[in-house]
Amino acid sequence: MEALGALRHRAAEARSTRALGQLLQLLRGDPRPGARALAARIEKRLADERRERRRLAALFALRRRLALQGARIVAGVDEVGMGPLAGPIVAAAVVLPERVALPGLDDSKRVLRADRERLAKEIRAQALAFGVAEVWPDEIARRNVYRAGLEAMRRAVLALEPLPDFVLVDAFRIPDLPMAQRAVIGGDRQCAAVAAASIVAKVTRDRFMIELHRQDPRYGFDQHKGYATPEHLAAVTRHGYSSAHRRSFRPPSLFDGIDEPGSSPE
Repeated sequence: MEALGALRHRAAEARSTRALGQLLQLLRGDPRPGARALAARIEKRLADERRERRRLAALFALRRRLALQGARIVAGVDEVGMGPLAGPIVAAAVVLPERVALPGLDDSKRVLRADRERLAKEIRAQALAFGVAEVWPDEIARRNVYRAGLEAMRRAVLALEPLPDFVLVDAFRIPDLPMAQRAVIGGDRQCAAVAAASIVAKVTRDRFMIELHRQDPRYGFDQHKGYATPEHLAAVTRHGYSSAHRRSFRPPSLFDGIDEPGSSPE
């Protein structure tokens, strides 16, 4: 059943579009410069809305094809955090209903922070199911970054209830999944559920990094989220590694001579 909030949003959107269309018809017969300028702005807004509706509809095209082939519950899964020097890898898996009200849904890297926060909340409210999993630095060191990312995605999928019968994965194939899957290159830009998963994973990981900053503000995790920015590298040079840093993913040329976690006098 479609979420009540999504239905209300769609109804309000339809009313707004109809009202703008009616106003545009009136303005087209008005020769005054101000009316013409307003009509041009309305035309642009309506054209932008049509493009956005077509883009969002295209994000569900693969899901519709899979449904025709018999897939009933299709999940999208994505991970964030394989590249940073610190913090966890976080993965999310999302099952979306056939109709959603998620304006601006896209790859998390192409969405502004405030919009990611809004979308993550709306995705959780409208999703039929979602699962989140993380792998922290100690386990990343045991598995290596690549395998840790796959494991985070596997756990996120298995956290779904009910389990999906088909999984769409951004770029990877996940080992040891008990259901069919497909790796989709650029999946977070082509599949609505994968895009939704990328946003939930990104927002969740950012919150973890903000909490790590609260626990130890020396490194600025709230700003760079663990990536190898000049500010982050300078902080590691000053303070040594923290327990949040990954032992298995340290470029030697950047970190020669830097102390191990716990060895800094600070």
